[in-house]
Amino acid sequence: MEIITQYFGSIPYSKEELIHFSDGLFGFPEMKNYVPLAFQDNSDALISLQSIDDHRISFILMNPFQLYSEYAPVLSAEDSNFLEASYDEKNISYYVICVINEDMEESTVNLKAPIAVNTDTREAKQIILDNPLYKFRHPIKDFIKRGK
Repeated sequence: MEIITQYFGSIPYSKEELIHFSDGLFGFPEMKNYVPLAFQDNSDALISLQSIDDHRISFILMNPFQLYSEYAPVLSAEDSNFLEASYDEKNISYYVICVINEDMEESTVNLKAPIAVNTDTREAKQIILDNPLYKFRHPIKDFIKRGK
């Protein structure tokens, strides 16, 4: 299969690469299937999450642990069951949505509502964390200044 993407032109993909959101993402409930496309080979630091339902829809994701080493998301029991998380959550990967602005000083990441992906089943869900330290729009510049 082939898809037209926001950042990579037309590329082939297989069904096995898809990440499925049963509930869609917040604000995009009808968009269920996405292809994750790394901006750098063998790195999940920065990813384009490209919708296969609408080529105009793509989200920029970051690996939050490379940005903020103390990030500690905790799945609720309901989300853990839904995602079929292992007892130690080793089969769950987390990503945060970025809003990139022309002025990088104004760019933000959403630490409050990360995307949790079961790496075995490729089922994913955007969750809301019950931690007051995490914000919906946390400036990326804060992490760069801290060097974390």
